Amino acid sequence: MTYITKPALHHPTLGLNKVGYTRRDYEGRVSTLCAGCGHDSISAAIIQACWELDIEPHRVAKLSGIGCSSKTPDYFLGASHGFNTVHGRMPSVLTGANLANRDLLYLGVSGDGDSASIGLGQFANAMRRGVRMAYIVENNGVYGLTKGQFSATADKGSKSKKGAVNNDSPIDLVGMALQLGATYVARGFSGDKEQLVPLIKGAIGHGGAAFIDVISPCVAFNNHSGSTKSYDYVREHNESVSRIDFIPRRSEITADYAEGDTIEVEQHDGRILKLRKLHQDYDPCNRYAALSYMNEHHERGEVVTGLLYLDPHALDLHASLNTSHKPLNTLSESDLCPSLAALEKINASLR
Repeated sequence: MTYITKPALHHPTLGLNKVGYTRRDYEGRVSTLCAGCGHDSISAAIIQACWELDIEPHRVAKLSGIGCSSKTPDYFLGASHGFNTVHGRMPSVLTGANLANRDLLYLGVSGDGDSASIGLGQFANAMRRGVRMAYIVENNGVYGLTKGQFSATADKGSKSKKGAVNNDSPIDLVGMALQLGATYVARGFSGDKEQLVPLIKGAIGHGGAAFIDVISPCVAFNNHSGSTKSYDYVREHNESVSRIDFIPRRSEITADYAEGDTIEVEQHDGRILKLRKLHQDYDPCNRYAALSYMNEHHERGEVVTGLLYLDPHALDLHASLNTSHKPLNTLSESDLCPSLAALEKINASLR
């Protein structure tokens, strides 16, 4: 197998962000996916988001499972920490890494097979535990590596490239994330970079479990007229609830707002999500109203995209477990082994 490497030298006129990196510094290897694959557009959006956020690449840990989607971390953030786990086990490995070193930014990349089939239990527990990460599912509705069988997220009634009809009900990962307690839930489309980049930026800056389901058409097996995950179908049936901007730190502004106006929500680190409201009856801070809205439009055959739910006061797993603010992997033996006096104090408190 031949790998094409990118040139090490960069053009001297490339712009630098605040930490001294060009956009090229956030890239990885040349993609080996099919030309036109939506996953490559997601990689480009992640690269753009991290560059605009002025993130130092070595502060990011990217983890994935198995599948076309799980190959993509090789195509972005080449200077970051990376780990490719076994099929469906990315969330538990990420949880362990997160508990060991809370100072890193965690990016979990998965697919509809990796998260909605073999890894469904892992996905569910990562969401309910509030593991702080940006969890991105590149959702194309098929098993691309095994030549186009329906995945668990394929809509009932949709057709395969060979004409077979899917008779199984789909698993909706967005609905599950809402019900399980994720505090940042969004759906994007790989063909809409203007919407996807700020969604990723908001997820990275969020203080809890952030989940983004990205509809990412498979040009080889699921981009035809009978598919509900094709480019044409999503473009024709896209129902966007909001458009968002991610802007630098400033004082929080909260106010009632009308259709077409904006609301600004402060993230845990002081950064601001600015929402442009497109629908008068939509409230992005009401978890159950978001679920109802999404289900209502799904019945109409519409794909709801945008920031569906956000809890600006999210807690993560470290807060729930009351772990040390110092990363666990930096604690010394003296930190981990209490003195005799400290042990006697603990025992006395339990009597």
